[in-house]
Amino acid sequence: MIVSSANLLGLNARNRLFLSTNKKEGRWIADSKLLTKRILRKNNLPTPAILAKFRNPRDIMNFSWETLPDNFVLKPSKGFGGQGVLIVKKKAKWAGEWYLMDGSIVTIQDLRFHALEILSGRFSLHNGSDVAFIEERIKIQKIFAKYVWHGAPDVRVIVFNKVPVMAMLRLPTKESKGKSNLHQGAVGVGIGLATGITTHGILNGYFIKFIPETKRKINGLKIPEWNRILTLAVRAQEVVHSLGFLGVDIILDKERGPMILELNARAGLEIQNANLSPLRKRLERVEGLEVKDAEHGVRIAKALFTERFADRVMVKEGIRTVKVWENVKILTVDKQKVEVKAKIDTGAWKTSIDKDLAERLGILKNSNILWTKIYKSSLGEEKRQVINLTFYLAGRKIETIANIASRKNLRTPLIIGRRDLEGFLIKPERN
Repeated sequence: MIVSSANLLGLNARNRLFLSTNKKEGRWIADSKLLTKRILRKNNLPTPAILAKFRNPRDIMNFSWETLPDNFVLKPSKGFGGQGVLIVKKKAKWAGEWYLMDGSIVTIQDLRFHALEILSGRFSLHNGSDVAFIEERIKIQKIFAKYVWHGAPDVRVIVFNKVPVMAMLRLPTKESKGKSNLHQGAVGVGIGLATGITTHGILNGYFIKFIPETKRKINGLKIPEWNRILTLAVRAQEVVHSLGFLGVDIILDKERGPMILELNARAGLEIQNANLSPLRKRLERVEGLEVKDAEHGVRIAKALFTERFADRVMVKEGIRTVKVWENVKILTVDKQKVEVKAKIDTGAWKTSIDKDLAERLGILKNSNILWTKIYKSSLGEEKRQVINLTFYLAGRKIETIANIASRKNLRTPLIIGRRDLEGFLIKPERN
């Protein structure tokens, strides 16, 4: 493993602390791709179309394989890790023959035999009998064509308590034969949740900066329709609410946009290496939060797990020097800039703003409240709301989250905590 931290989530901790939120019904749904598709379609969530289903050998022998399109995917319903998935690239020269991703040819006889093996349970998660089905093959968006050898990349989003907590792009390679499964040789690429921009890459357990076949840089690719991808992932959990912790695999179709491929009730942990970030702390931060809906969950994720690019900003702008007392400009609900006096407080982690000021600026509306947290002290319990806040300090725009507090009797209505002071040098003032 590349990530080394006390907050790294291991398999035992994942199973004990978080998979326990997955009920039997949810696991049963996720373990069957066909049942997952039925539930997603029933709730108007997009998923690739099914072209044929085979429940017994008679279905396989009676099916008109010649009528299949130029490309398609043959899958086991209860398969795992990409095992048993046959990706057909295009038709070959003769009728009843197709090319696979590696250039080899399969015939109708080969496809029938593979489907029979699926029915026997050879690729099944629990080694029981299975159902084979043929799914449409997605046409990938143009932006990904330069990043894959063959096959369709997808985005894995880990969702917990209706909040996306981590995501990665999975890129098929020649080694993976067009499949996006990491343990078969696909590349895992971390994605900044707030930006949708790729960051770090992992291949067979090793950190990489370039994709093997294409030689493209791993970082800097902006994933299209990022908000829609995150929202769709959370909506999948809302539909299958008996899965508290799950991975949602989403593919981007050239014409229809994001579509859900499948749900994973036992999502792997290599995503931590792809993001160079431990997962456990993120899960703990959203555990117990009251999340209203998918859009709210996405807003929380972007607020909590922002990739800050502070080093890049400092290279471009240089280190800014600020004093303990500074005038800053806060962005109001109407996108106006209002100047207020603030204290630069390195003793505080998070920024805090006065409740009355927040109300006057219009940023304490329900649509801007991320969550409410209860703080216990010797004086009893106090409820504090947390909001999105944008302000300008020394000419630099900072988008962050802030606690709401009563600061009527204090010198400034705004405290800026060290969470928002990366790239600044604080100059202490003499009395």
